[in-house]
Amino acid sequence: MSLTRLFLIATAAVAIAGSGASAADTKLRFAVVPKAMNNPYFDLSRDGCMARATALGNVECIYTGPIEHEPASQVQIIQDLITQRVDGLAISVSDADAAVSVIKQARDAGIAVITFDADSPKSARQAYVGTDNKAMGSELAHQLIKLHPKPGTYITQSGGPAAENLNERLAGLNGVLQGAGWKQAPGSPSFCNDDAALANQQLSDMYAANPNADAVVPVGGWALFAPEAYRSFVNAHRKEYDSHKLTLVMPDTLRIEVELLRDGYAEVLVGQRPYEMGEKAMDMLLALKKGQTVPVINYVGLDVVTKANAAQFLK
Repeated sequence: MSLTRLFLIATAAVAIAGSGASAADTKLRFAVVPKAMNNPYFDLSRDGCMARATALGNVECIYTGPIEHEPASQVQIIQDLITQRVDGLAISVSDADAAVSVIKQARDAGIAVITFDADSPKSARQAYVGTDNKAMGSELAHQLIKLHPKPGTYITQSGGPAAENLNERLAGLNGVLQGAGWKQAPGSPSFCNDDAALANQQLSDMYAANPNADAVVPVGGWALFAPEAYRSFVNAHRKEYDSHKLTLVMPDTLRIEVELLRDGYAEVLVGQRPYEMGEKAMDMLLALKKGQTVPVINYVGLDVVTKANAAQFLK
């Protein structure tokens, strides 16, 4: 074989290897940034985005965020992802105002940005996918009224005071309940910063301070994410709960929550669909990178779980 032919074969091999590397390099990297990675609710969004990225084939889902609910840490992680030149960001925004600047930085860098679960509507984000949070708050209120038609006093709880999605839920909840004659307990809502242990402590403290409260209806399921502590809270007030003096209406439908409802630790759950949010986030970011337009607001539905249909959700 001539030296010229050997040279041509070697050159072709390098070209093929190079083209393969180039093809691999074209896989789009989309980062999903939750409010807190220690919140099991966001594990479902992670699973949704990973499954959809695998199905798409040309997309990688990078799931990363602060361990705990810390808006400043979330902003720093987003800045790091901008430096890494990811192709897209899907952010569950901890602080709607604090996110405005960093989202602008990402967009200026040519990165597609959407929000999921919690929005920052005044930012440069291109779209939102998640729950209609005001409708969720309203549904929590309607479920309470269905169980406890006579107006009374209610305790509520939120995650962080700057979370847009939670404030919308509070608005929906308070609007319906107060319109129906209910009164919010003094010191309510408490803010647990998405911390399950703190959420349970706050519920205990709030009920101790308001022993005549008729209902507990948080706008997030944090307390139930620490099931033993939550069981202790309910068991401490089992007499009031079993006699229907105290009504428990809880958000979200994670498996552990449905199990708690089945076992008699809540009367109804109003749940979001975080898995679907993770799936849709990948599709939306891919469409944006292709130069396509997507609807600015994309709502996923709600699920209402009672003892009557709990078994269906546990399958």
